[in-house]
Amino acid sequence: MGKIHILDEATINKIAAGEVIERPASAVKELIENSIDAGATDIKVEVSGGGKKLIRVMDNGSGMGSDDAKVSYLKHATSKISAITDIDDVSTMGFRGEALSSITAVAKVEITTRTERELSGRKITVHGGKTISSNETGCAVGTSVTVEDLFYNTPARKKYLKSDTTELAHIIDVVTRNAIGHNNISFTLLHNGKQLLRSPAAPGLLDTIIHIYGKDTAKSMLAVNLESGYAKISGFVSKPALTRSSIDSQSFFINNRSVTSRAISNGLRKGYGTLIPKGRFPIAVLKISVNRKEVDVNVHPTKNEVRLSHERELSDAVTDAVKNAMAGRNLVPDIKLLQTQQALLYESPVSENIIREPAPESRVSVKDTQRRLRHTERMLAGQINRETELPKIRILGQVDNLYVIAEKDDGIVIIDQHAAHERVLFEQVRESKRNDSQELIVPVNLKLDSKERVLMKETIPYLEEFGFRISVFGPGSFAVTAVPDILGRLEDTKLIHDIITDILSEGRIKDETGIFERLTKSIACRGAIKSGAGCSQDQMESLIRQLFRSGNPYTCPHGRPTMVSFNRQELDKLFRRT
Repeated sequence: MGKIHILDEATINKIAAGEVIERPASAVKELIENSIDAGATDIKVEVSGGGKKLIRVMDNGSGMGSDDAKVSYLKHATSKISAITDIDDVSTMGFRGEALSSITAVAKVEITTRTERELSGRKITVHGGKTISSNETGCAVGTSVTVEDLFYNTPARKKYLKSDTTELAHIIDVVTRNAIGHNNISFTLLHNGKQLLRSPAAPGLLDTIIHIYGKDTAKSMLAVNLESGYAKISGFVSKPALTRSSIDSQSFFINNRSVTSRAISNGLRKGYGTLIPKGRFPIAVLKISVNRKEVDVNVHPTKNEVRLSHERELSDAVTDAVKNAMAGRNLVPDIKLLQTQQALLYESPVSENIIREPAPESRVSVKDTQRRLRHTERMLAGQINRETELPKIRILGQVDNLYVIAEKDDGIVIIDQHAAHERVLFEQVRESKRNDSQELIVPVNLKLDSKERVLMKETIPYLEEFGFRISVFGPGSFAVTAVPDILGRLEDTKLIHDIITDILSEGRIKDETGIFERLTKSIACRGAIKSGAGCSQDQMESLIRQLFRSGNPYTCPHGRPTMVSFNRQELDKLFRRT
């Protein structure tokens, strides 16, 4: 017999299911999209164990008749299209007939459904693609799909799932994006019986943004409206003063479908120009309508990616839309009065103090730079002395408030000031006592969205190992009462937001060592002197002295070089000297 053989149907279905259902959030996404296509106005999602143990999606949509329910979970069974030509004009969220089939292939599933015209409904139980039972049942109009023990029959895939908290964060992200994209539908999310998110149906998108991100964020959003020859763009973008350290708070929709698009993201960034610093990202909700024949939604089974006929034109249109939203608006950051100490766990009120918006990196104060350098200089006193390793270097000056230029014995060296100080601070954080902290005179009230709240609860023990003191303070809020000594003075809550986002954005945490490494890198990055900080001669000398006393002065914690050098021979080659 030959070596090549045909796989059996069960194996084929399990392999194919892995392309559609990558994690619990994938199942939630597909089921929600089915509910939307069924015309639901109320969708409720219940999960436990981060969705690994249980997922239940219930809707009040049109439901399925008994005959339709019996074939709904078969491979490529769909009511959305009937021929390949229909894909050119898809208006529904789903159309491939793979979602329910993929879920039932790798889980234990119960489907309960009824249409308005039928007196009784149908309950079907499917385990690993095999029908266990199919019976009439009494139920409300609509559909309920219960998914238990996801990937129970594919252990190789199950072992690569992340922690309950991480998987839950992805589910929150899916529900949040659907709530934003379909603000006319009510969404509820519960985890282990506790409500995490509630977004009632709203007449306007801004109302939903209030429910998802809060009133303070909504007040800093600007309406976007533009109609070009190719697309109609609407939605909201944040003022330049309100940014995040990742793109997690950006939601893009093309013809009501949530998508990821580099073209849209780049167009959004260009629209801000120099209004936001490098490495910061605005909050955005953009809904884009294009001719359905100009967009290919059949790129990948997950349907997150689309192919556009006029990608560049769309990117330019997004840029113009954002520029128009900014034009003529007052973009000066509001000065917020500090909340009373009583509201932040203390009794006596404070009314004179204010929190000012942080200055952009291009205008870092000399005082701030001096404070950061002095802090790490003092920390060096109690650590290993590597002074003898300091090479003979003469500082020549600074370029663009970013690079330090110095002369050495046989050439020149160019040092990235932020990367260099980041290396210094990284090693100090690792070598210092992790729980050394400083109390804040006035606690910082940290307001988080649903996804950040879930992540914060898991992260608090690790943050406390580094000297943070954080406690739950009311719905959606945390009180930060102390920060690590290594950070110096905490000036705003953005630092905490950024550290949390850093941890989430890097993916799976394999063990405690992994999360400590990430926290150390994040604290070092946020605490180091900034790009755009002008440095005096003394400050540059202090920086170089500290850098060469570190264990590895040649790279930052992320692997970027802290310096590059040119010897005399290399310089001669550049100028074609013989």
